[in-house]
Parts: sequence; C-alpha cells; structure tokens
Amino acid sequence: MNPDSSLRHSIVGVFLCVTFLWVSGASADATPAEKAVQAPNGQVISVKMIGPITQTTDLQIICILKHDPAGDKYIEAIEDFNQKLHRLLSGLRDRGEFAGELGETLLFTPPANSITPRQVLLIGIGDEKEITLGKLQLVGAIAAREAVRLGTSRVSFAPALRDQGSTRVDVGDGDAAFTTGWILAYDTEKKLMDQGLSAPTDISSLTIEAGPKYFEAAVSKVAAAVQTATQMLRGRSQASYMNN
Repeated sequence: MNPDSSLRHSIVGVFLCVTFLWVSGASADATPAEKAVQAPNGQVISVKMIGPITQTTDLQIICILKHDPAGDKYIEAIEDFNQKLHRLLSGLRDRGEFAGELGETLLFTPPANSITPRQVLLIGIGDEKEITLGKLQLVGAIAAREAVRLGTSRVSFAPALRDQGSTRVDVGDGDAAFTTGWILAYDTEKKLMDQGLSAPTDISSLTIEAGPKYFEAAVSKVAAAVQTATQMLRGRSQASYMNN
C-alpha cells in the first residue's frame, strides 16, 4: 500500500464525512444515543451514552487513578464496574498489584456472566492531583498501541475520572485529548504496518463512553479533536522510517 495515497484518502474522508450520524430510536428501550464521525485510517470514532459494563466491544479500556492508601473512590459507573467484577478492581488496587501509575497497564478477561466486553484493559493515569490533558493524550496513545498489539477490531474507552472522584479536567476536553493521542499513535502503527515492520491489523471503531450530563459536550469536542489531529497528520512525513 502506498502510504501517501492511504493518508490522502483518510484526510479527504474526514473533511467530506465530518457529518454526525445519529443512532436513535423511538422507544424507551431503544439503542443508546450515539454520534459518530469518520476519522483517519478508515476508523469511525463515536461518542455513546453508555457505561463500561453493558457496552458490547472487543476491548474495553478504562482510565484508573493512582491508588490512594487512604481509600479509593468508587462512584456510579466505576462502582457498578467493580461490583459486577466481584470487586476485582479494588482487590488489585488494595493489594498494591495494580497501583495505577501513569502508563501502567493491566489486561484481563472478565469472568462469565459479569460484564459484556470481551476483554478489559486498565491504564493508569497517576496521581489525581497531577492529572493533565497531556497525560490523557498519552493514555490515548498507549490505548491505541495496546489495541493494535491485541489485534482488536472494536475498542471502547471510559475515562471514568468523575466516577473516581476527580473533577480536575473537563470531561469533553479529556475525551478530546485521548482522541488526539489515539489518532496520532494509530497513524504511526499503520505506517509501520505499511512498511512491513508490524503485523497488519485494523481497528475499525473507537467508542468513547459518556454519561447523559456530558454527552453533547463530548460529541462536540471529540469531533473537533478528530479534525485537529487530521490536520496534524497532514504535516507528517510519509517517507520510510528506515534510511537505506
């Protein structure tokens, strides 16, 4: 595949397809609200009004704060997640076996009859007092690279920081930072594949989960992040990484 051609097609697709697609229904038990936008490298990135315990996905990614010896907070979605997994998350953290340090990862398969995702990847973001948008962008990059390694097609992400008691960053801004990190890292992974330096795999979709209170703001800011990241890709070199 010609990397220049692939990138050109991706960029054209973004600017022609930045229209949102509503996923809605007429009844109370209809499909959860979702808005999607076409992103580079053939991906669809969407914001969906759903939580991590009921999302149908190959890989559910959750951002986890560094363990607080005085007591971690488990609120709403994270409390439900922890309880459905028979307190697996709190067990790991309380024992010091997953501290939630920045960039720390842990992958597991949920037990039968617990939650719907096929696999779960926890990514640490570090101390709550030190959260920044830059760190959320790093989490996005880590998420993309780990998803590629796992060969997953459908990926979902729950920032879940509000559900751990953190209000340090705006939810929509955090989702946008994650999206930017994801798009840039995935582009690098695709170029490695095109140059025969990595096994080929395609992640078709990334779903960012948001509660009703944050849904519309997340939709707007994620869409803007897709456009910004696409512009950034236009400035990247498409030459081979190796000098012959």
